[in-house]
Amino acid sequence: MAEASRTLLFCNGTLKQGHQNHFLMQDLIRKKDANFLGPYVTHQSHPLVIGPHGIPYLINHPGCGHRVKGELYPVSAQGLVRVDELEGTSIGHYERLPIQVCEEGKDSVLVAAQGYFAHRSFGEKLWERKGKVGLAEFGDKEGKEDGAPGSGSILHDIASFITSDD
Repeated sequence: MAEASRTLLFCNGTLKQGHQNHFLMQDLIRKKDANFLGPYVTHQSHPLVIGPHGIPYLINHPGCGHRVKGELYPVSAQGLVRVDELEGTSIGHYERLPIQVCEEGKDSVLVAAQGYFAHRSFGEKLWERKGKVGLAEFGDKEGKEDGAPGSGSILHDIASFITSDD
C-alpha cells in the first residue's frame, strides 16, 4: 500500500510502546498496515489527564496543559478501522481529530497528523474534574490501574467520575 494513502496517527497513551494496547500497533506493523516513525511531541500544548481505570485522555483544548509526548505511525485505512474500534470512536469514548506534531528536537518541522481525544461530550469536564492539571507524557507509572470498567460501561464510569465530589 502506498505511503500517501496512510493516515499519520499520533499515539500518546496506551497504544505507545510498553503499554497495554501496543499489541494492536505491533499487529498492524506485522501485517504492514503501520510502521513506527519515532517519538513526536504536540506542537501546541494540550491537557493530558488520567481518568477512571488509569486510562489517559488527551483533551481538545489547545493552549492548556503541556506539549504532549507520543509516537507517530503511518496507518493504512484497514489499520485505522481497527484502532478506531479499540478506541471506541463509534460509542463516543474517543474521537480522532487533527493535531500538529513535530519530531522531538525538531520543532521547526510541523507534521499534520491525527490523534485520539477524549470525546467532546466529556473531555472538558474531565479536564476540570482533574483540577486543570495534566501530564506531558503518559509514562511507566501512569495507567497501572485495572482497565476494566467497574459498571460494565466506561462511559458510565466517566460520567460518574466527573460528577462525583471526591
